[in-house]
Amino acid sequence: MAGLMMAPRMTLAKQAEAKDRIDALMARMTIEEKAGQLNLMNDPFRWRPEGVNPGDRLDSDQAQTAADIKAGRIGALFNGVGAATTRLVQDMAVRESRLGIPLLFAADIVHGLRTTFPVPLGESASWDLELAERTARAAAVEGGASGVHQTYAPMVDVARDQRWGRVVEGAGEDVLLNNLFAAARTKGFQGDDLTHWSSLLACPKHFAAYGAAESGMDYNSTDMSEVMLRSVYLPPFKAALDAGALSVMSAFNDLNGVPTSGNKWLLTDILHGEWGFAGFVVSDYTSEAELVAHGFAADGRDAARIALMAGVDMSMKSGLYLRHIPDLVASGEVPMARVDQAVRRVLMTKAALGLFDDPYRGSDVAVERRVVGSRDHLDLAREAGRKSIVMLKNEGGLLPLPKSGQRIALIGPFGADAADVFGPWSIFKDTDLAVSLEQGLRQALRDPNALTVVKGSDVEAPLPGGIEAAVAAANEADVVLLAIGESSVMSAESKSRVSIDIPAPQLALAEAVAATGKPVVVLLRNGRGMELSGAVAGADSILVTWFLGSETGHAIADVLFGDHEPTGRLPVSFPFRSGQSPFYYAHKATGRPSQPTDQEFTSKFREVPHAALYPFGHGLTYAPIDWSETRLSSQTMAWNGQIEASVTLTNGGDRDVTEVVQLYIRDRVASLTQPVRLLKAFRRVTVPAGKSVEVTMPLTFADVQFMGPDHTMIAEPGLFDVWLSASAQTGQAAQFTLLR
Repeated sequence: MAGLMMAPRMTLAKQAEAKDRIDALMARMTIEEKAGQLNLMNDPFRWRPEGVNPGDRLDSDQAQTAADIKAGRIGALFNGVGAATTRLVQDMAVRESRLGIPLLFAADIVHGLRTTFPVPLGESASWDLELAERTARAAAVEGGASGVHQTYAPMVDVARDQRWGRVVEGAGEDVLLNNLFAAARTKGFQGDDLTHWSSLLACPKHFAAYGAAESGMDYNSTDMSEVMLRSVYLPPFKAALDAGALSVMSAFNDLNGVPTSGNKWLLTDILHGEWGFAGFVVSDYTSEAELVAHGFAADGRDAARIALMAGVDMSMKSGLYLRHIPDLVASGEVPMARVDQAVRRVLMTKAALGLFDDPYRGSDVAVERRVVGSRDHLDLAREAGRKSIVMLKNEGGLLPLPKSGQRIALIGPFGADAADVFGPWSIFKDTDLAVSLEQGLRQALRDPNALTVVKGSDVEAPLPGGIEAAVAAANEADVVLLAIGESSVMSAESKSRVSIDIPAPQLALAEAVAATGKPVVVLLRNGRGMELSGAVAGADSILVTWFLGSETGHAIADVLFGDHEPTGRLPVSFPFRSGQSPFYYAHKATGRPSQPTDQEFTSKFREVPHAALYPFGHGLTYAPIDWSETRLSSQTMAWNGQIEASVTLTNGGDRDVTEVVQLYIRDRVASLTQPVRLLKAFRRVTVPAGKSVEVTMPLTFADVQFMGPDHTMIAEPGLFDVWLSASAQTGQAAQFTLLR
């Protein structure tokens, strides 16, 4: 994509200079100091914005951490921010330790620092890679100005079970979308110069197959074929590394019986051997210590040995490496060469970040004040928010709403809420920057008093008199906005759900409001694909608004009142019922494929079709768009050749709109069964009011390849279906034959 730039590697001269410097350092290091470079601990100094100023009395935790830094027992700190204290803390390492090796400062800057952008899943609904790069760049600018060098992002786990709480952190269920967003976010975080204060070292996570946890339960086991692993779950990591990422985080789960933080095949053979990765692997929070609970290690010492030998270079939080590496080396259980390899990877990455030349990058308070929470970043958050919104339904053209002449009732637990707009993994958010839905609507309306706000219920509990007050407000209104869904504590790490529906108190509220007969617009807050039922599914209009971050209220108002059209498309499927989970569009046909009719003895549940209520890729605009049949430039594709697919889009409305043309294929006969559809490309297209636009997209030989039984990409001659369509469940297929 134009505008996406990879952070360059060090020049050969710089690499040689860094190697010489590191060789000289390592020749002087004791085994304890080497273990220290592999020891990552919480930052107790910069945990609050103002940090700890020179002359402040350190508490016991800070004093112990300071002593460890000065003794060379800590190589990196995480989740502290603040320019004011950066120099103070870095001084402990650079000026007061024996070797003067700078600290690496890391943080969970997942979708913004003080300025918070939409959660990654929401932003992925934009299908806008350039936008994702820009928001990651802005997050890096704020993080870098606050003394951070590395972010634990992007999360690139393909997530096909919406019960899993961490769906919210990634790009959804599709491999291609995950690949492209992984690369865009990596490039955005790292920028075009890793040594600049505004660049953050990207750390794609969680390696690997964490998103396939059984039953969608967080931290659970995963079990799959190597073909599935290499086809679906590894490619986004490779995409991030190809984009320049120099660190990777290992996962919590076990894979086929081997915990991934102790999996040499993953962390060494594939990552460094097959892919040539030159950076370092950091464990997730105590994940190497958890090898004991997995039943894979006897105790902490054994866990340290297994993780280090598997390829985990840096230990997060547990302290096991610091505690056990010297003895493991002395006993011969861990070769010094493996320790040296891990230390060298960490030090070379510090050199790539320019920390040996400028250990105090990000310690300028004036720069921090200028860029953190800047107007430009807030404007970007508003743009990202509105581009992330997906319109699922709009019966009778209810939306957009006029800004005057209607009385509006805003009902639901998220109407006036400003505390929960940020979503999970927004630990550095600035609550003063939060724009609630109520605030955004009132500012957009010509008469702010035309809006009545009633909570109606809490997120997971009824309110005394809440429904009665909501019904009264609805009866007085011309249209109801129902702000319902999930809170951020329902869609996050360790927040897996058995049933991905709207909580019962909110469903009761929706039913009561619907009974008034007033037009209802559902404004859904969520971090996953959801089951929509009853009055929620039956609402006149439904907007998926995710967790949109700092500018939530303004972003929703922009779309609701038509200043901007809805352009988002679903990155995850919304099933009919929770019991379909895991449901994803790229499933296999089976030997008894599901049929449109209610036919017995086919692959389906008794109660619902084998389909999504709202499929992957779905999203409506503010104008009716007619799609022609897919046309192909040829009925055959030569081996190593390509053909073109075309479709005509006609706008039957009176405003310009944006469509996302999605190219899917199906390999009808293959030596390994293939998905019923698979996304291969997409294009955002503007269709002017009353006009037609022809869209032509290439279909290449690479697009018809798949992972073969020997784990290499292969193609086989035969018949293929092709769709240019608005979602994974729409359109009529054209066909071509691949010739050898």
